[in-house]
Amino acid sequence: MKETKKTTKTTAKAKSEPVRETVKAEATKVENAVKSAAEKAKPAVKAAAEKAKPVVKAAKEKVEKAVSAKKTAAEKITVQFGGKSYSTDELVKIAKDVWKYDLEKDENDFKSVELFVKPEESMVYYVINEDVLGSFAI
Repeated sequence: MKETKKTTKTTAKAKSEPVRETVKAEATKVENAVKSAAEKAKPAVKAAAEKAKPVVKAAKEKVEKAVSAKKTAAEKITVQFGGKSYSTDELVKIAKDVWKYDLEKDENDFKSVELFVKPEESMVYYVINEDVLGSFAI
């Protein structure tokens, strides 16, 4: 009986050997196909990267421009005449007070102001929110 078992084992081993070789061959084919597909994809990836460069560059420039705009020097203008001195911040505050107290408007509705200073008249003329005209003495 021992001889029968050996023969069976040898036969099973002999039968499995071609299957192993077939599996190895198929695995090699798949591996080669994957490598080939990767090689074919490289030019497409490079082309896509080249197309993306201008977009990335433009975005980078926008960010740099925004950052540099925030780094600009602070401006302060002061009008001096007849022994008086008013900064732009003070004149805007006076215009806001006129809007709030004299015109009895809501502070949150104050969106924009243009000021025209006439020192020879000691007057400031304003345009608030592009439609409200008036003046105040300084």
